[in-house]
Formats: sequence, structure tokens, C-alpha cells
Amino acid sequence: MRKWTAPIALFLLCLLILPSDQGGRIEANAEADSEDLVDPPKVEEKLGAVPGGLSTDSDVVKRESESISRKTLRSNAEKFEFQAEVSRLMDIIINSLYSNKDIFLREIISNASDALDKIRFLALTDKQVLGEGDNTKLEIQIKLDKEKKILSIRDRGIGMTKEDLIKNLGTIAKSGTSAFVEKMQTSGDLNLIGQFGVGFYSVYLVADYVEVISKHNDDKQYVWESKADGAFAVSEDVWNEPLGRGTEIRLHLRDEAGEYLDEFKLKDLVKKYSEFINFPIYLWASKSVEKEVPADDDEAADEDESLESSPSEEETEEEKEDEEEGKKPRTKKITETTYEWELLNDVKAIWLRNPKEVTDEEYTKFYHSLAKEFGDEKPMAWSHFTAEGDVEFKAVLFVPPKAPHDLYESYYNSNKSNLKLYVRRVFISDEFDELLPKYLSFLKGLVDSDSLPLNVSREMLQQHSSLKTIKKKLIRKALDMIRKLAEEDPDESSDKDKEVENSGENDEKKGQYAKFWNEFGKSIKLGIIEDATNRNRLAKLLRFETSKSDGKLTSLDQYISRMKSGQKDIFYITGTSKEQLEKSPFLERLSKKNYEVIFFTDPVDEYLMQYLMDYEDKKFQNVSKEGLKLGKDSKVKELKESFKELTQWWKSALAVDNVDDVKISNRLADTPCIVVTSKYGWSANMERIMKSQTLSDANKQAYMRGKRVLEINPRHPIIKELRERVVKDPEDASVKETAQLIYQTALMESGFYLEDPKDFASRIYSSVKNSLNISPDAAVEEEDDTEEAEAEPEIKETSTTETENEEVKDEL
Repeated sequence: MRKWTAPIALFLLCLLILPSDQGGRIEANAEADSEDLVDPPKVEEKLGAVPGGLSTDSDVVKRESESISRKTLRSNAEKFEFQAEVSRLMDIIINSLYSNKDIFLREIISNASDALDKIRFLALTDKQVLGEGDNTKLEIQIKLDKEKKILSIRDRGIGMTKEDLIKNLGTIAKSGTSAFVEKMQTSGDLNLIGQFGVGFYSVYLVADYVEVISKHNDDKQYVWESKADGAFAVSEDVWNEPLGRGTEIRLHLRDEAGEYLDEFKLKDLVKKYSEFINFPIYLWASKSVEKEVPADDDEAADEDESLESSPSEEETEEEKEDEEEGKKPRTKKITETTYEWELLNDVKAIWLRNPKEVTDEEYTKFYHSLAKEFGDEKPMAWSHFTAEGDVEFKAVLFVPPKAPHDLYESYYNSNKSNLKLYVRRVFISDEFDELLPKYLSFLKGLVDSDSLPLNVSREMLQQHSSLKTIKKKLIRKALDMIRKLAEEDPDESSDKDKEVENSGENDEKKGQYAKFWNEFGKSIKLGIIEDATNRNRLAKLLRFETSKSDGKLTSLDQYISRMKSGQKDIFYITGTSKEQLEKSPFLERLSKKNYEVIFFTDPVDEYLMQYLMDYEDKKFQNVSKEGLKLGKDSKVKELKESFKELTQWWKSALAVDNVDDVKISNRLADTPCIVVTSKYGWSANMERIMKSQTLSDANKQAYMRGKRVLEINPRHPIIKELRERVVKDPEDASVKETAQLIYQTALMESGFYLEDPKDFASRIYSSVKNSLNISPDAAVEEEDDTEEAEAEPEIKETSTTETENEEVKDEL
């Protein structure tokens, strides 16, 4: 028996071990099989920005989650450096203490609107560019993620290619970048950023990391990203859901910009800045709704008990009805938070509404949206009208509160326009400069025409017959708007009683036309030069100071109403400043006789008066030129005879100076003589202006210079004494010297340049010597050169010593 004990024990032990091993194998195989079932073959190994974006592939979800939460540039992206001026601009924005950071949203929405305008315009000739499904919806969507502090703005506009992303958002600075940086350094007003075409960079007021995801029909989907550290990166988008077409901007907000994750804040900003954008703006907004759900069994039982405890006749009747109709399930009401797209800008386009129904506040908001000027200032004036007849269109025109910084830069070379052209509510172009002449290019607004064709090129549109009619009506309405601005200004009224009576009502309009003239007066003058058809209407808008206006602006109508009886001409004078003109010798006799003289101090005034020859049957007379008539003087003939010998002698003496004649003057009172020019030649002021031109040619200008005439004052003691000297000895050298000095002095006082200033100075010094009884032959004392001769050896010794010291240093 003992012999079998050991083998039996061994056998039993093996039986116990064997099942556990096999069980382990079975369990391991089951786990392997389950793994194969959990991870089935994927349909797409690498799902990126390609069709099929509705797939719920786990890797896509993971990649998108990583993309949204990241704040570092993607490692496989192509890196770029910002252009220098863009970096300067971003430094200003990032380090700005500007308090109104709200502007970033209006700039992004404005850019989105521009992108939608472009794709809609392309769709006029090729409907295929819009694509299908949601891509055909031209709209702007705003979405926020409070947990991750991300604000997203998406549009289905034209989108950007990889090259567009690099050029438009980083490496190539537009001309507006430099202009805006300079403006910021002088005024510090960041609110103007949209006017310079660099509004995108305002996002860095609130974000420290920005992603721009964009898909253009002609390219793949790309991601532009930057932390505003001087660099940006662009890479093909394999992380995000396909956009189809358009652009999505994701702003990873700074900690201090958390207020922009508030739905109500975003709604207020859109209403304030973007209410009149022509495309729907949607916000992914939360909404609380009450919902009926089945009641729990415990709650239903409690209700039944409460009903049983206090039965009534009405309840008994209701129970009977319930039994007849069948028992209904018990429900309860709960409040749930749901999300849906909420339309934020449901205001009808202003130009399609009746002008009587639009408030001043709405016009102001619309102007700010249209012109991208979001300051506190209102437009000076506006005109909202509908034209009917052969050509039908609606238009809104605005006079801005300030002139653009570059209004007159490259005036004749730029094709700049501030009018937006719509055809049947479809935006066509904002670069169409054929709607208004250049001198009215400062006006902002839009024109919506039903007469123009939609799908035509710019060149064909320029030749369209309706365009001339539209332009003509726009000019007339624009000038009427400016005229009305003047008429409503109390400062422009000549009726003082009426001004006092209405002072309370017109405080806001007071001084508005003077403000307009200071900003845009030069444009009105250019209009008189360029637009012969409307020259008289523009002349009514002219304003200037006069010898009697006491610093206030005066119109031509007001000047004519103050003219003296018998005065046939409108007197004016040109020069560099009012102060200089007030002291001009040309005004002496005019002032004594109480004539009013207009002061023209703008360089363009010289060109203006070459075109504005008359007004209301009154001729213009430059008082510094020939032809001035101040009534008849009975003694003129006697004076001419009396001074005949002097005038003839002086004319021959000044022949070398191109003086055409010497005459008795009717415009001088206290000055011995002045130099006037011929009626159709350049004045002294015009000569000065032409000589200042960069590319002026003195030889070509010679024929335009007016003939010079020396006019003498026969009542002045200097002229009387000179006449006596000439009669006594016409060959006297000292008399000739004095006559030449008097002429040169008159030339300078009349506003001319001296051809030989050295000669004039020599004559002055000779005159000073004579008055001090110094001999004309007295020589200048020569300088003693002995001190310089003694100083030279010391210099040589010093240089020798320095050389020796250097040699000693070299040896050491």
C-alpha cells in the first residue's frame, strides 16, 4: 500500500494544476478575440480636410480636440517671419493701453462681410463657385467655448489660398500699415484701424494665440497661426472639420478678455457696430425652454395619494371622464438649456426704407458701419433719396466729419472711391470711381441701381448709358446737400434777429459749414477748376476771409450784398497769409475808400481764379494787377503831364530789368511805388508758387510771367524829390543809383523775388555809408595774419611729441 501512495499523490497534484492552465489559455484567447472586435478596420486611415467630414472617427475627434486646445504652433507647419512694419503694428496693438478693445469683433465681421461680397459677385457669372448645401448660405456665424476660452467667427466667403494667407496676414505690408502706424504714433487713436485695411490685427487686443482656418475653391484647406511673437506658421489642415469654403478665425482669449465669452456682450457689440452688415450674423446662443417629461413613479404615487385624501365633486367628474377617455401618463415640467443659431442683425437695409422712417441715430450708425469710422462724431450731413424716371436708383450720401489723411495725395493719379455700387441689392464694387467726380471723392455712401446689368465687367459698366445719368443726379444731390448744410448754419445767416430767435434750436448746426470748409474747402475749389457745368453752383459754396469780415468766412453773395454803389468788380488779392495781405501796399487806397477786398491765401486759389472769371455778372479784379478802376480822378491828366519827364526817364533806366512801363498809380496812399503785373500774366504770388515746384523749368516759365509795370505815387515826397533831381540832371549817377534802389525795394514789397540779392544788398550798404557820412571809397580793414603764423610751429611741435609717444608705446 505504501508503495502506491507516492504515485497517487503525484497524479492528483497534476489534475489540480492542469485545468487552471487551460483556463488561462481560453481567457487569453477570448481577450484577443475581443480586441479584434473592438478595433475594426478603419474606412480611412488618415481623415483630414477632405469630403466625408461627417465621420465620427475617434482620431479625428482627438486631433480636433488637440487643435482647439493648443496654444503652440504646429511642429510640421511652415514658419515665416512677419514683415517689419506688421511687427511694429502688432507691437503697438499688444502693448496698447487702449481701453476700447471691442473693436476687434467689428473688424473681423467687416472682413467676413467683404469675403462674402466677393464670392457673391463671382457667383453672378458662375453659379458653381457657391457649391451645394450649406455652402450656398452666405452668412456669418459666431460661436464661443467658455471652458476653453475660445471665440470663433466663421464665414462662407471666398476663402484664402495658402499664398493669400501668407501675403495678406504676414509678409507683405499694405501701404495702410505704415500710414496707420504713423497715425497711431501721433494721435494714438486705435479706433481708426479699419480705415487703413489692417483691422485683422486688432484681434491681438484680446487674444494671445490666433488660428485662421481657410478653404478656397482653388486650393486645399490651410491653417494660419501665430502667437504674435514676430512669427507665424502655415500648414495644410488635417486636424479640423472641412469648411467646404470660407474662413474660420479662432481667438484663444487672454485671461483678462473673459467678458467676450458672454453671449449678451457679443449681442450688444454686433448691434452696436455691425447692425447694418448686408449678410445675416448668427450667434450660437443658449436658450432656456420648459419641457414636459414623464413623472417618476414615486411622484405619481404621491400625487394620487394627495388626490385621494381630498376628493371633490369636480375631481369625481374628471375621474369619470378619464376612465371614459382612457388613462393618460403622468408628466412634469422641467427647464432645459438648448442651443440654436440666433439671428442678430434683422434690420432692413436703410437705403431701401422710407427716409421719413429712418432716425438720425440710425443714419449715424449706418455711416459708422459703412465708412468703418467708429468715433463719437456724427457725419456733418447726409442725403437719402430715390431717383425715378429713365434710370431708377436709390442712394445714401454722407459728408464725413473729418477729411481722410490722404485726401489730396496723388489726387489725379488715384482711382479711389468711397461709394459702394449695388445692383439690385447685390454688391458689385467699392472701387468704381465713375459715379462721382474726383473733387467729390471725399463723400461716402452707396448707390443701388435697378437699371444697370448684374453680370458685366467693370469696363462694360463704364460705357453703360445709364451711368452718365446716375452720375449727373448724384452730383446735383451732393451739391444740394452741401448747400443745405450752409443754409442751416446760423453763422451763415445775415439776418441777426433770426439767428437770435433760433439760437436754441440750431446750436448743434452752428459753425458746421465753417467746419466743412476747413476740412473740404479745397475740394470745392478743385471742382470749380474741373467742372465747368456746375461752376456757378460750386461758386456759391466758396468761403473766404475779407478785409471787412473780422476773421469770419464770407460767401460771394454776402460780398456782393456789401458792395459800394457804383462798384462793378469783385476785388481780391492773393498771397501767403492774411496777415501779410492786410499790410500790402496794394490795399492802401482801397481801404481808405472803404472797398472790401477778398483774401485768397491757398496756393490753389491762383489756379482757381484763372477759371472763375465772373460771378453774377460781376468781374473779378486782382488788385495787384493792371486794370484797377476806382472811379474818376480829375487831376490824373495834370499829374501825368507833370511827371511825364520822370516816368520816361525811369522807364529807359529800367529797360534792362524788363520793366514794360512806368505809370502814375491810383492805388497808393503811403507807399512811394509798387510793381504790378499785366492782367493776363502771372501775379507775384503765382511766380513764387511756380518757382517752388520740384520739376519747374525757368526757361519754360518765362513766357507766362506778366509784364511788370512800375506804378509811382505822385503825392509821395520821395517821388517828388526824385522828379526834381531828374529834371535838374538826368545823368546824375547818384540819382540813377537811388532810382534803382527804390525799384528793387518796390519789387520786394510787391511780393517778387529779387534776381540779384547781392546787388540789392550792395546798394543798401552804400546808402547806409552815405547816411553815416562814410566815404564811398573807405576800405575794410585787413586782418592781421601774424598770430596764425606764430601758432603753426606750436602745432608742429605738438604733432612731433605725439609721434614720439606712439613710438615709445610700440616699443613697450
